[in-house]
Amino acid sequence: MENGSHMSYLTLDGFVELNKYRYLYFVITFVLYSFIICCNAVTVSIIYIHRSLHEPMYIFIACLCFNALWGTTAFYPKFLVDLLSEKQLISYPACKLQSFLVYTFAVSEFTLLTAMAYDRYVSICKPLQYVTIVNMHTVGKLLLCSWSVPSVCNFIGVMLSNSVSLCKLTLNRLYCDNYSVVKLGCTNTNANTIFGLLVLALMVGPAVMFVIFSYVQIVLVVIKSSPELRRKAIQTCLPHVLVFMIYTINCTFEMVQTRLDSEVPHLYRMFLSIQGVVIPPLLNPIIYGLKLQELSTRLKKLICPHKEMH
Repeated sequence: MENGSHMSYLTLDGFVELNKYRYLYFVITFVLYSFIICCNAVTVSIIYIHRSLHEPMYIFIACLCFNALWGTTAFYPKFLVDLLSEKQLISYPACKLQSFLVYTFAVSEFTLLTAMAYDRYVSICKPLQYVTIVNMHTVGKLLLCSWSVPSVCNFIGVMLSNSVSLCKLTLNRLYCDNYSVVKLGCTNTNANTIFGLLVLALMVGPAVMFVIFSYVQIVLVVIKSSPELRRKAIQTCLPHVLVFMIYTINCTFEMVQTRLDSEVPHLYRMFLSIQGVVIPPLLNPIIYGLKLQELSTRLKKLICPHKEMH
């Protein structure tokens, strides 16, 4: 198929087994999306409004929640429309846009979690230098890199797919992702594969290694510290560790299942393909809201404004 396929529509074939109960899935998904939007938006708003929360750790949490709003908006509205449609179609340009947005969300999640690990590492391992090292200027640069680098890399990846002539117009997915689109190509896709592996090796790999390194150093410091410092370190680091582990496991399952399509039952494959835009955005504000005392206190005051907090 010629590059004129860019003006064609792709069929999202992943909805085949969902059509029987599509109205039930629509209600469940709409409630879930509303809950995700509400939780993340409230967390961002609380951190923005209260000046006492204008600290690096809470700013990173707000950005993590904002990233969740970005990623879920790239997926859920289209998914909800498709659940109510007889045919699940998406134009090729819209497919590329969705791929870019979802991939940028996914990689930015890693870079933001890495920036948060650096914040915790300096706070616990170099407490006397924390104010000078992790100042607002440093936070700004970390956030700029956390979003700009994934955006540039994913833009290049999506643009590389322009050179791929498509032999098929059916995606066995619930949404567009660049890897699945490239697999539809009937021309040589080695450049796309190599670029994807480079992004994985140069961005995600080092991010995971740095987070592991940071927490090894933190553990070495904490085990020699006082019980009070140990308690404080656990309180601030545990939410980040939980979020990072959950997200890494989710992404690992997603990458594995996309490469073992024929060996994974269709329904499980469809669930695994969307858990990255379901579980982290849902759990992030809940985990941080419950585990971080000051944020938890603000949330409780918002929910029960007339109740005396003891």
